[in-house]
Amino acid sequence: MVWAQSEEIIIRVRERKTKTGRVEGWGFTLIELLVVISISSVLMAVLVPSLGKVRRQARALKGMNNQKGVASALNLFAADNDDRYPESVATVGESSSWNWSDPTRLTGAEGRTPASHRAMSEYLRSYIPDASSMYCPNAPHKHRYLQQAWDAGDAWDNPDTPMSSDLLGGTYCFYWNYRGFLPETNGVFRGPRGPASGGRRFSKLLVTDYFGYDHWRMQRAYGSCEPFRGAGVLPETSLLSAYWSRTNPAESTPEFKLRAGYTDGHVETYSPSDVAPMKVSISRDGTVPYPDGTGFGTIFLPRNAVN
Repeated sequence: MVWAQSEEIIIRVRERKTKTGRVEGWGFTLIELLVVISISSVLMAVLVPSLGKVRRQARALKGMNNQKGVASALNLFAADNDDRYPESVATVGESSSWNWSDPTRLTGAEGRTPASHRAMSEYLRSYIPDASSMYCPNAPHKHRYLQQAWDAGDAWDNPDTPMSSDLLGGTYCFYWNYRGFLPETNGVFRGPRGPASGGRRFSKLLVTDYFGYDHWRMQRAYGSCEPFRGAGVLPETSLLSAYWSRTNPAESTPEFKLRAGYTDGHVETYSPSDVAPMKVSISRDGTVPYPDGTGFGTIFLPRNAVN
């Protein structure tokens, strides 16, 4: 009975009489349709930017959580290994002949010593099983072999290349036990050896978003894992991840937000206007940089991380 009454009400609402007395089905007039479209357009114009902002904030939060997770894993590793962080895998060569590579390395060319690993995951996989935690969520996309390389560790062999010991570069920069040349002071950046290292000799910086200039595959261009105005996608290669990149004069620095994680576990934001340049070094002690126009270009550190 109730259903029948409800159905009758609906029919009455959907019907109307014309001037001639005929009953006809109710429908939208052209004016009503235009009003609905106008209202929908206004709502979309208001909501779409808001949704985009929410997504950006969600990715920013995930990026901060990733870097906090990296710091936490390193400190757990140190607690299990005499208060020392792992060796850096951002090296080229072995024994006394090795020099530095760029600090985005997840898997390097060779271990620094016979006892060291070339893959970061050999040190941290039990603390960070998901390789996504080692990747900037604002990068264009993850490297297609990210998880496979992380799981393979020292045995990583990219099926798309003939090499047997492939490298893999990520979208964060990792600075524990790393050395780099500081051109502003002709000094050396020294990454932390463990949670307790610091003071004037060692930085407390562990991890940052990648931000650099004049890399060999994006010469005279800025690049970052974070998107910035006018930047396009620099595609991934078999060895390196995809970045955002824009050709610009060196003095025309883009402005956007970056993140950095420290030994005490906190993560903070900084901007490209508050950075210090670092050159990748071709010497073991970090005192001799690659020449301008070759190698890995300039990598920017948060200024408060440079002693």
